[in-house]
Amino acid sequence: MTTYAVEADDLVKKFGDTLAVDHVSFQVPEGSVMGVLGPNGAGKTTTVRMLTTMSRPTSGTGRVAGHDIVGDPEAVRRSMGLTGQSATVDELLTGRENIRLIGRFAGLSSAAVKRVGDDLLERFSLTDAADRTAKTYSGGMRRRLDLAVSLVATPPVLFLDEPTTGLDPRSRTELWEVLRGLVHDGTTLLLTTQYLEEADQLADDIIVIDKGRIIAQGTPTQLKQQSGQASVVVHVATAADLERAAAVVRRCAPEVHVDDASRRITAKADGLGDMILISEAINADGVDVDDIGLARPSLDDVFLHLTGHRAEDETDGSAELIEEGVR
Repeated sequence: MTTYAVEADDLVKKFGDTLAVDHVSFQVPEGSVMGVLGPNGAGKTTTVRMLTTMSRPTSGTGRVAGHDIVGDPEAVRRSMGLTGQSATVDELLTGRENIRLIGRFAGLSSAAVKRVGDDLLERFSLTDAADRTAKTYSGGMRRRLDLAVSLVATPPVLFLDEPTTGLDPRSRTELWEVLRGLVHDGTTLLLTTQYLEEADQLADDIIVIDKGRIIAQGTPTQLKQQSGQASVVVHVATAADLERAAAVVRRCAPEVHVDDASRRITAKADGLGDMILISEAINADGVDVDDIGLARPSLDDVFLHLTGHRAEDETDGSAELIEEGVR
């Protein structure tokens, strides 16, 4: 029987006449990662705020580690950690002092705080910087310290609200490795993100939220399958052969896109058989190509299919201001 670490049960949140979260329900099995994907203002952060008892639902409820978010909020807080979109550490304290402060707030003894602190500093590769003030840390180091602080009380559930926002690609990849380690040790993660690659890399299951409602749910593979066909991508060797190659591909596939700048031809395909068909036709015509491959749908394709726009088009639209104003 599956045990769920996080459950949302028909959650609704209204701010005046604005419906920010519209009857959201999902379950996160223990020891897994749930990715919550959606554009700015979709309701991701508001959902997390309700589940972490920072905002009371208008209706509906939820459970974290078996504790009801409305009926027993104190037990919920003892059972979870939270890392938001920006680091919340005290920049005037050292990394070690930040951990010690939270440990004492959590009721740990001095000996326990030292033991846990040393372990967390090593785990998050912060031992060498432990006695430097947090203001001297890089963005990636601050985010790792923020995560370490949220784990002082060893919560079984960790909520991460866009934890890699603002990080460079290297720091983001390093943080992914840290999160994988937490899951390996049994921590349950609920991760909100706008980074499609992040959800693809980390999540066991994904829910896509748009305008406050869940519009899709499944594993990354299942969601990619929903977005439609794969594509055959042909990279033509010379610009002079591009139109000739495109004509050959059009005889094999009904939907073809030609990119002059990259000399790439993309054709919708049902799978490997179509790629072989196109490859044989190009060879028979004598067109010189650098490469022919089969591209599976990505989560970006899923996002476009479900919402009508790509994730990179969602930067800081006005819809986010509604949610920002009520945090």
